[in-house]
Amino acid sequence: MINKSLIVIVGPTAVGKTALSIAFAKAYQTEIISCDSRQFFKEMTIGTAVPSITELTEAPHHFIQNLSIHDSYSVGDFERDAVKLLDNLFKTHDTVIMVGGSALYEKAVTHGLDQLPEVPSYINDSIEKLFIEEGIESLQEELKIKDPEYYQLVDLQNPRRLMRALAICRATGETFTQYRSGDKQQRDFNIIKVGLEAPREELYDRINARVDIMLEQGLLNEAKNLLPFQHLTSLKTVGYQELMGVFENKYDLKEGIRLIKRNSRRFAKRQLTWYRKDNDVMWFHYKTRHTDIVQRVSEKLMESNV
Repeated sequence: MINKSLIVIVGPTAVGKTALSIAFAKAYQTEIISCDSRQFFKEMTIGTAVPSITELTEAPHHFIQNLSIHDSYSVGDFERDAVKLLDNLFKTHDTVIMVGGSALYEKAVTHGLDQLPEVPSYINDSIEKLFIEEGIESLQEELKIKDPEYYQLVDLQNPRRLMRALAICRATGETFTQYRSGDKQQRDFNIIKVGLEAPREELYDRINARVDIMLEQGLLNEAKNLLPFQHLTSLKTVGYQELMGVFENKYDLKEGIRLIKRNSRRFAKRQLTWYRKDNDVMWFHYKTRHTDIVQRVSEKLMESNV
């Protein structure tokens, strides 16, 4: 019988995952692992919606602003570090919480990473050259043709993920999607997935309001300070990339804000598309009382441990 459990909270951006994760951590007197890859970086606070100081003091958090944008850190690194941390946390806790919007990072811990074929260096070099010479749009266009299914799921503003998928497509003549259905790796703990959802218009209103709040909190200055590092992969993310265009006079601030809101909504749609395919997720309306969700999940855990 497995008596250790990981409760994973998923859902689109701005739906209220952080507050729910804290409610669970308090109920179980436990700790929280963040699997939001944008919140790893200490230079990116406002635009990544890092939990507030008050929230961070309500429960111990891990993988929050633990890296610099200059650090190289892959999803494989996260899988290794998160599983190792879980081994330690389970020595003193029966239950641990994991929360975040980076689906690939969540999957790395709950499912394990797929075994991908090796790609000849000349293919990687040619894709890198394409990106440098023609920009991220060229990667997006090729992926849309070669693997339309993954195109609907991937963060289209993340060049590394686009290049990785294209490399597999070019090297094998098959889709990257075909290599993403590997056998699930068995973990020595139970996994309970909890999803928060909201009607589309309400979610979009929440996203738009969050962007406005970020701007009030100083997102513009935060992004401006990162302008010299805009070439880094960590900065190729919604909320920062659009403002880089403002600073380079490609469009005005009003248009930059419109793009942030639009791209955030598109990101939320891709998140939902990913999570909706996971039949293990227990879905709740985002306005459901936290105590009710905790109670339902507690009942589920009891069933798992019988």
